[in-house]
Amino acid sequence: MKVPSGYLGIKKPRIEMLPLIDIVFLLLVFFIYAMLSMAVHRSLPVSLPVSSAAELHTELNLTITVNHQGEIFLDRIKVSLDDLPAALQEKTRKASDVKSMQVDLFADKTLSYQELYRVLDIIRTAGISNVSLQAGTIK
Repeated sequence: MKVPSGYLGIKKPRIEMLPLIDIVFLLLVFFIYAMLSMAVHRSLPVSLPVSSAAELHTELNLTITVNHQGEIFLDRIKVSLDDLPAALQEKTRKASDVKSMQVDLFADKTLSYQELYRVLDIIRTAGISNVSLQAGTIK
């Protein structure tokens, strides 16, 4: 007579799904957190003024950074104030549509208005009208 295997103390092997689901969930949380902490920053480190309505744009065409010493960086390349118009003209020549070109301006909060407006004036004379002055978020 054949006795079912459950009566002899032999159990069929089973894959436990709950620990597997826990591990997959933890991996998912880890990778989401890792991706959020790797935010794209295309500017150089400057101390930005804060704003409660500040947003970070990730699709940038041009980035201009002016640090507290008044040094100007166009897409992380240092340029002088006198060379900035020529560098912007070169960038606009390479662009297909200058009207849709956007410049994100990162200016240090200790920078004087006069220096900031000099840079803004150069950007406007280069034919770029879409300028966004960046600010840090309140933490």
